[in-house]
Amino acid sequence: MTWGEQNSREEGFRQMDHAINNGVNFFDTAEMYPVDVRPETYGHTEEIIGAWLQDRKKRTEVVIASKVCGPGIHHVRQGKCEFNRKNIKLAVEGSLKRLRTDYIDLYQLHWPDRGWSDFGALGQTTMIDNSGADRTETVATLNDLIQEGKIRSWGVSNESAWGVMDFIARSSSGHNDQLRPASVQNAYNLLNRKFEVSLAEVAFRENIGLLAYAPIASGVLTGKYLNGLRPLGARITLWPEQDRYFNPRAEAATSAYVELANRYEVAPEILAHAFVLSRPFITTSIVGATAVRHLDQAFAAHEFNITEELEKELEALHRAYLVPAP
Repeated sequence: MTWGEQNSREEGFRQMDHAINNGVNFFDTAEMYPVDVRPETYGHTEEIIGAWLQDRKKRTEVVIASKVCGPGIHHVRQGKCEFNRKNIKLAVEGSLKRLRTDYIDLYQLHWPDRGWSDFGALGQTTMIDNSGADRTETVATLNDLIQEGKIRSWGVSNESAWGVMDFIARSSSGHNDQLRPASVQNAYNLLNRKFEVSLAEVAFRENIGLLAYAPIASGVLTGKYLNGLRPLGARITLWPEQDRYFNPRAEAATSAYVELANRYEVAPEILAHAFVLSRPFITTSIVGATAVRHLDQAFAAHEFNITEELEKELEALHRAYLVPAP
C-alpha cells in the first residue's frame, strides 16, 4: 500500500466515523469507484468501506449500497458489462468480497446497458440501437440474488422515466415474488433539475425515491470555481475533464445562486444542500465529500429553512436558467 492509498484510507475512516456520529446510516459506493476512474484504483472505495466495516463492527448499523458497472469502462470486464446473469453475478461477488460482507442492502445498475442518452443531454432526440442484455434476465438475476440473500433490494441509476417504468413492468409480471426497483440514483441539484420533468411523477406514483447525487454539482455551487478560479486540491482542479457543470449558462446560473445565498446570509453550499433535501421525492441526498468539513456543511443544511419567499426566488432563477447543466 502506497502512502497515498494509506492516506485515502485514513481520511475515509475519519469521514465515515464523523458521518455515523452525526446520524448518517447510508453509504453509497460502486465497483468502479473511486473517481477519477482508473484501472489501478478499481474497487478501492469498496475496499476502504469494507475495512472500516470490519474494524468498527458497524455492519448492522449501516445501509450499504453498491453498483454494477455498465458498458464502456474498458478495464472492467473488458468493457463488456451488459447486465446479463454472468456479469451481474461476477460483479456482486467481487463487491461482497471487497466490502467484507455477506449481503448488500441496495444493489444498483450504475447506468443503462442499452442505447441511451443522459450525461449532458436533456433527453433523447434520435433513435439509438438497443445493445443491452435482455432486461427480463436482468430482473430475474437480481431477484435470484435477493432469494440467495446476497442483496436485499435493487435499484437503477442514471436512468430515464422509460427505463424505470420498463423495469417496473418486467418485475411486476410473471413472477409474483420478484421485487420491483426500490430507488433511482440520478444527479439532482440547482443546476440540473431534469429529474422533475418526468421522473418525479414516477417517483411519486410508483413509490420509487430519488437518491440524489451531486447535490452541490461537484462543488461548483459553492462558487469556488467562478471566474476561472481553480483552488489547489479541488475536484475540478485535479480532474478538469469532469466538466458537466461548466458552460457559460451554468456559470451564470451559479453566480446568480451564489448571489442569492449571500443575500440570505447563508453559505451557497448550505443553500444548495437544503434545496435538495427539501424536495418531496427525495429519499436521500448523497454527499460526495472529500473532507470532514464538507460533511458539516451538508449537516448544517438540515437547520436551514427554505421559506416561501426564498422558494419563489429559487424558482425564478430556475426559470431564468432552465437546466443549464443536464
